[in-house]
Amino acid sequence: MHDIHLHYIEKGSGKPLILLHGNGEDSRYFKHQIRFFSRSRRVLAVDTRGHGKTKRGTKPFTIRQFAEDLAVFLKEKGIHKADIIGFSDGGNIAIIFAIRFPEKVENLILNGANLYLAGMKLWAVFPVWMEYGLLSLVTRFCGRGKRRQELLRLMIKDPYIRPSDLRKIRSRTLVIVGTHDMIRDRHSRFIADQIPGATFVCLKGDHFLAAKRPQIFNWVVKRFLEEETFFSVEKR
Repeated sequence: MHDIHLHYIEKGSGKPLILLHGNGEDSRYFKHQIRFFSRSRRVLAVDTRGHGKTKRGTKPFTIRQFAEDLAVFLKEKGIHKADIIGFSDGGNIAIIFAIRFPEKVENLILNGANLYLAGMKLWAVFPVWMEYGLLSLVTRFCGRGKRRQELLRLMIKDPYIRPSDLRKIRSRTLVIVGTHDMIRDRHSRFIADQIPGATFVCLKGDHFLAAKRPQIFNWVVKRFLEEETFFSVEKR
């Protein structure tokens, strides 16, 4: 029996579009995308396990468990197949989900995802390592900081996806990143190269494109979702 129910924001009607937020955030991160895409789609922005209004539960706090949670959520909602936009850790969840449940994903948009810690730039990794190490010491002696430690562990220990597994993805895929993203450019391009037929797009901006540059982000994603031939001529 599943130990939690995912809290979510639902708006609009039509073909399902699932939005997966990043580490330490919640469904509100996608406020611009919810407003934009709900004009023509059934948009469901979820709070992943231990985030936002979704309980932590008793099961492992891992990217793979979050993907399992999503599979249960789609079943509960009667959704057999959907498009997914995953940002940062949400992108990592989306990758695992598309590998494990290829029949449930039609279009996959990965924004700032990574396969393993080395995919992140050093300036982004270093403070995470430092804080995680400090909290590892603190939590040995008291219970404070355990939730924060779990969140940091997702970046340090997860998701560790084998590049060869990316070839199992059968969805039309868009890998979209910022010019100043915390994910290494060559790592994002590598992800796109490993997923059959994937398209790579780099936009001016940082890791938080969907929040900071919603107009261009939404336009590119909309074109990808609606106009197959548009992206078939794009150059990586």
